[in-house]
Amino acid sequence: QVQLVESGGGLVQAGGSLKLSCAASGTIFRLNTMNWYRQAPGNQRELVATITSGGSRNYDDSVKGRFSISRDNAKNTVYLQMNSLKPEDTAVYFCHLWKGTDYWGKGTQVTVSS
Repeated sequence: QVQLVESGGGLVQAGGSLKLSCAASGTIFRLNTMNWYRQAPGNQRELVATITSGGSRNYDDSVKGRFSISRDNAKNTVYLQMNSLKPEDTAVYFCHLWKGTDYWGKGTQVTVSS
């Protein structure tokens, strides 16, 4: 029912910035909490940022102060602005929501070089 498509990943040097997008279809996502997760090779998938239907935002300590999550309800899109990127941020980044079941995007690769 719900489809999520991430974009905006790429290769960037340490200290650089990227902005990820997650386009949602099949739902009014403004009524749902939206999340960004990431998974690096050999690691478990971890939650990095959350934005609620009311606009409240939460971040994992590892990205707090560097990443910013936002949403544009008119475009049915959630964003993740990533600044001051570090090599340890290298991972596949996934968009996620809960609406009776888990909905996941297929992910976008972010690679940060030293």
